[in-house]
Amino acid sequence: MEESSRQAIQARLIQLADPGYRAFHSKLMPTVDPEKILGVRVPQLRALAKKLSGTHTAAAFLQDLPHRYYEEDNLHGLLIAAGRDFSWVLEQLDQFLPYINNWATCDLIHPKTFRKHPEGLEEKIQTWLACQEPYTVRFGLGTLLTFYLDDAFRPEHLQWAAQLKREEYYIRMMTAWYFATALAKQYDHALPYLQKNRLDPWTHNKTIQKAVESARISSEQKTYLRTLRRRKAGERLL
Repeated sequence: MEESSRQAIQARLIQLADPGYRAFHSKLMPTVDPEKILGVRVPQLRALAKKLSGTHTAAAFLQDLPHRYYEEDNLHGLLIAAGRDFSWVLEQLDQFLPYINNWATCDLIHPKTFRKHPEGLEEKIQTWLACQEPYTVRFGLGTLLTFYLDDAFRPEHLQWAAQLKREEYYIRMMTAWYFATALAKQYDHALPYLQKNRLDPWTHNKTIQKAVESARISSEQKTYLRTLRRRKAGERLL
């Protein structure tokens, strides 16, 4: 990437920075060095991505890895998500996902083209879920959550998520979000994973917590889900 283009993008991001938002947002991302966070809000990043998308500057920026600032990573993810060519989006993700080091950048990327290629994407999701990089795994789970719990849903997708045996907090949390959302959208298929204790205890209980907090779960379902909570050793339920 030409130095002038890099400097121009960084200068624009610095111009958009909000010190108050930076201080608040830094606390939400313990895996990111606060010095690398400028404090640019997502709507402003989306507007900048829309302006840059399809330009030579954007093409050069996407090849300029790693980036210095957290907001540059977010801008990178948004530019990929705006791509219309399915193969191009996958190629760009292969290059970018290993550099993601936080949940917020990971969860920001929702390529619109994924909805048009549900069958062609499944093999790639399995590759992401098998990756050693935790945020690549989280991205795979997030893709299942966003694109595969409605018309493209297949029961085996639940097994893909359940068979993950990872200890990383940000993987387990996304697994819980996935199953809680599955309970809202595919209740009869997702429920046996709790009834048969097919998730680790922490993810199992977090799934129930998120589900009972959801407005999409009925009162009757919430009452039953609470009975499935797994107790810690020595714990009594009042």
